[in-house]
Amino acid sequence: MKKLSTEVMIDAPPAAVWEVLADFGPYPDWNPFVVSIEGDLEVGSRLRAQLQPPGGKATTFKPTITAVETNRYLEWLGHLGVKGLFDGRHQFKLEATGGGTRFLQSEEFTGILVPLFSRMLDGKTRAGFEAMNHALKERSEAGEAERG
Repeated sequence: MKKLSTEVMIDAPPAAVWEVLADFGPYPDWNPFVVSIEGDLEVGSRLRAQLQPPGGKATTFKPTITAVETNRYLEWLGHLGVKGLFDGRHQFKLEATGGGTRFLQSEEFTGILVPLFSRMLDGKTRAGFEAMNHALKERSEAGEAERG
């Protein structure tokens, strides 16, 4: 197993951050890592997502949403090919902090191929998480400034 975790502080309340995170349609306009995503935001729904890590090749996968708590939490589980080869449980957590939000993005990777991808996960995948976090921060804070 391998786990990646990143976080960013956002100067906007969780509801404003969730509004950006949960609105899949505009992802191509702002998200440098998850460059497109389609599907319904409900447990059991299968998504179609295209990821493009910085300096990496775009990959399309079809994870299944395993948990949704509006304004707080989103989780999906994806597989590369056959279940058990390379699986990823991706989590987004939003924690209220005195008028802002602590946004955590993490993923637990399991399966027999994980050791082969370890260097890429620590490099390009982590960089993709960080790029998305920064872009989510900018978009959420800009939207909050417009509403404010």
